[in-house]
Amino acid sequence: MTLDSDIKFLKGVGEKRAQLLAKELNIVDVRGLLYYFPFRYIDRSRIYSIGEITEDTATFVQIRVRVEGFRLIGERAKRRFIAEVCDPSGRAELVWFKGINWIQKKLRPGDEIIAFGRANIFNGKLSIVHPEVESPFKLPDRSVDSSVQGVYSTTERLNDNGLGTKAIYKLVCLMWPQVEHLIEETLPEWLIEKMGLVSLRTALYEVHFPRSQQALERARLRLKFEELLGVQLQILSLKNHRIKVCRGYCFSKIGEKFNGFYSRRLPFSLTEAQKRVIREIRADMGSGRQMNRLLQGDVGSGKTMVALMTMLIAVDNGFQCSLMAPTEILATQHYKSICEQLGDVDVKVELLTGSTKNRDRADIQARLAAGQIDILIGTHALIEDVVQYKNLGYVVIDEQHRFGVEQRSRLWSKGAEYLPHVLVMTATPIPRTLAMTLYGDLSVSVIDELPPGRKPVKTLHFAEGARMKVNAFLRSEIDSGRQVYVVYPLIKGSEKLDYKNLEDGAEMLADEFPPPRYVTSVVHGKMKPAEKEYGMRLFVKGETNIMIATSVIEVGVNVPNATVMVIESAERFGLAQLHQLRGRVGRGSEQSYCILMTKDGLSSDSRKRIEAMTRTTDGFEIAELDLKLRGPGDLMGTQQSGLAFEFKIASLAKDGQVLELARSVAEQILARDPELAAPENEKLSELKRKYSVAHSADFSMIS
Repeated sequence: MTLDSDIKFLKGVGEKRAQLLAKELNIVDVRGLLYYFPFRYIDRSRIYSIGEITEDTATFVQIRVRVEGFRLIGERAKRRFIAEVCDPSGRAELVWFKGINWIQKKLRPGDEIIAFGRANIFNGKLSIVHPEVESPFKLPDRSVDSSVQGVYSTTERLNDNGLGTKAIYKLVCLMWPQVEHLIEETLPEWLIEKMGLVSLRTALYEVHFPRSQQALERARLRLKFEELLGVQLQILSLKNHRIKVCRGYCFSKIGEKFNGFYSRRLPFSLTEAQKRVIREIRADMGSGRQMNRLLQGDVGSGKTMVALMTMLIAVDNGFQCSLMAPTEILATQHYKSICEQLGDVDVKVELLTGSTKNRDRADIQARLAAGQIDILIGTHALIEDVVQYKNLGYVVIDEQHRFGVEQRSRLWSKGAEYLPHVLVMTATPIPRTLAMTLYGDLSVSVIDELPPGRKPVKTLHFAEGARMKVNAFLRSEIDSGRQVYVVYPLIKGSEKLDYKNLEDGAEMLADEFPPPRYVTSVVHGKMKPAEKEYGMRLFVKGETNIMIATSVIEVGVNVPNATVMVIESAERFGLAQLHQLRGRVGRGSEQSYCILMTKDGLSSDSRKRIEAMTRTTDGFEIAELDLKLRGPGDLMGTQQSGLAFEFKIASLAKDGQVLELARSVAEQILARDPELAAPENEKLSELKRKYSVAHSADFSMIS
């Protein structure tokens, strides 16, 4: 047997179980099971007496008891089997809803047993549902030297087929003696000694069968460090390769278009953060190397102004620019805003989206290919094969996580002699640990201050009982000439989900805010694009004073006169989404408000999210908490997150210090040996290659 042997050949698995493990857990070989780690542990070394177990006792307990008798209660689906047990300190019940025939045959009155399971105290009496039961006289399994049992994630289908967490633990116990001699070290000896790490074999043993808490922590550190080091070696190697190989257009001139805009058309003074970011982008553009820069900044921080001014640098140097947005609404907003800001500055700007008429589309494509358009703004339409530039030198991508890898690379490949400079913008603040992994190959700029005159949005939390108070406040704002958003998590009501919905909400608001004094727009994701555009346009023009919507308005609406954002069933939304929605208000000089409406009883995580929203408007603080609560896939969107690799044990949410260490070590190693060609780095080269397939699609455009 080898670590690459099919899992079906492992004792206790077989063909049927192998198919289930492959489908449910993606475990296809022995190595897959070896690297399938417990998510928590149960200490089986302690035996409790019944009398000492209270509601404050650990959830899982182990008791040594004598069986006194049995009861069968209920019929058919509601049937349950109860074993009455006792020890010198008290009495308890063991309860089974499934496998009743089997357990009836296994137990006899008077048997002495050890029962292990989740403790429940009901009416002062201890009960354990579906406990594991065995004889206290059974010889222990000596294949592993640990009384701590790993708990492995499983699925309902696996449980139904006898592959619950205990069964997986037993498979791992059976596997270990067969594979421990096959485990080869994956890090060089010099690095293990330098970092004070345990060997891979020791780490894998201790993570499955920890002999102490300290041994478990050492094992986890070793495995996490190795994973994160492999990722960072790959990312940094790609970055170094790009810097070395990918030449870029040199924009050395600051000409009349930039200077004319700066002196005559700039609507307000730039913040120091905006000035700093423009200097960073200018330095990249003039370096002779292709720029790949991530620009982070909260909604309303002035990213679009930075994009416009740096696009003018490209235009001054004779190159074309492209700005791609994820939706037609946002692309149109960018187009109108940029045209208005440019005014009489001689820059030709066009808009190309899926809604552009064929006649206009043909004209735009012809002028673009002839070099008669300086800045082209649009959606996915920009990456169609028929869209050809004469000399594309600068690409700006807004809300980049909404685009797939292939879509981005197709746009970037439209440059002529060199790859164009690239500025990736996002209003979703990205925690440092996530940015170092998702965008570790990019340079990062941050706009961390709001333009002058902007006031922080006040965020308030109310339960349903305060509805009349909230409605009175909305009336006062509307009567003062302001506008209001009301956002719902669902379009229609659901029997399964107890959340507010737009259809019922629209009826309620029509009663509370009757026309003609109050006028509403309705926008949601199932409307046709033209219908959504019409509803938003009415609100933007001030012809309606209440916009009833779903989170479709998270991106793409800029209404400075809107001062209130009401989010219904706010507990239904993630932190990042709540923060994005809040960013729709506070875009003018008036004080703005975000009102979070929730039901009375909130889960612990929901309460943490709501408390964070009312405590701070710092997008980065919110992003850090959201990462901890929901993980990177949910934060960035599973398909677009860029997490093309799978961490077996490391967590970007919890292992920031280990990631920082791994990145620092990777930088030092690559500074000495950029190609990892030295004999002592052979294992590191193999480790880097392990992650190259996972990253190749994401980074093919820059390498």
